[in-house]
Amino acid sequence: MVTIQNSLVNGSKSASRIASREHNCRRGPLMLKVLARFSAVTALCAMALTEAHAGGIAGLTRSLDNLDAVRRISLDRPTLAPFSYVMFCEANPGDCHGGAAAAIAMTPRARQLIALVNRRVNRAIAPRFESGDTWSAGTASGDCEDYALTKRRALIEAGFPAASLLMAVARTFRGEGHAVLIARTSLGDLVLDNRTDLMRAWDRTDLSFVKIASSEDPHLWYAVR
Repeated sequence: MVTIQNSLVNGSKSASRIASREHNCRRGPLMLKVLARFSAVTALCAMALTEAHAGGIAGLTRSLDNLDAVRRISLDRPTLAPFSYVMFCEANPGDCHGGAAAAIAMTPRARQLIALVNRRVNRAIAPRFESGDTWSAGTASGDCEDYALTKRRALIEAGFPAASLLMAVARTFRGEGHAVLIARTSLGDLVLDNRTDLMRAWDRTDLSFVKIASSEDPHLWYAVR
């Protein structure tokens, strides 16, 4: 869980429970099983993507220029990236690439794959409150940002463009800091949230967005209007 002060993320995290789903934040005795379940996520997605798009992923994206009518998060001024995200990128540079801004063409197959990753990662990671503020991907246990980073990694490995998968920081209706993954699609910006298996439009959630990573350069973040 992310704590926000003055529109920036600091090094502490709230211990309040998350709305919509209550997690018992404990380390389970079945960590090997948890890890095996996570490993299956990327393998399953990659197989399905290869089967559906044997000719490559060119058909998975569309230019944002032709999609002005769909609901998008409106960006404001540049702002600081969360410090723990900067540290994550230093340790995992392969997870922090961007590219030309584009939207995922939300075909039935693409929707199925994104929903699969959201659902499987929500179940593969054991919820755990962290007293520190370390962001991780592919971890057996963690909190909101760890789920989001793991989903982003799995979707990129499955063939989706990194520039269409954006980390974001928001507040819940209770005022708690929260991190999610935004999938920029032809249907609008969809939220992948560890609190629910449903993918919702960003403006149809209980979240008030504070900042979001840039498509072109994930090290650059923008405040949200």
